[in-house]
Amino acid sequence: MEIDALNLKILSVLERDGRISNIELASQVGLSPSACLRRVQELERSGIIKGYRAVIDRNVNGGSVTVFVTVGLSGQLTKDAKAFERAMAAAPHVTECHNITGSVEYLLRVEATDLATYKDFHANILGSLPQVGSITSHICLGSSKDVRDLV
Repeated sequence: MEIDALNLKILSVLERDGRISNIELASQVGLSPSACLRRVQELERSGIIKGYRAVIDRNVNGGSVTVFVTVGLSGQLTKDAKAFERAMAAAPHVTECHNITGSVEYLLRVEATDLATYKDFHANILGSLPQVGSITSHICLGSSKDVRDLV
């Protein structure tokens, strides 16, 4: 599918507000509602738009701690990386897992209800994996920009 200037506009608006009505979206991007809907449906069918989601305020239910964790693997075998990725996919507190370049192999975003919950994850999940060689935790004190929070 071709990503032309109009599709880029549509994607930009939907990324900021996935609940916008088709009529309002069409108005913002300069299309008729029917033409706009056809483009959105094609973007969905082609997999460019993967879905829509709710943005949850994690502080409502007693707060949340965000921790960015760098993880170095103990080995460089593909089977080690795949086993680690499977474990992170199954870990409910891990909201993002990125394979990165540099001195470590992975960067995780971990959302925990409190530090005790994170400590449990650190000790009993990450610390129990034989593939893990190093763990460095960076507790987030605040976020001046997080596009996931845009409504």
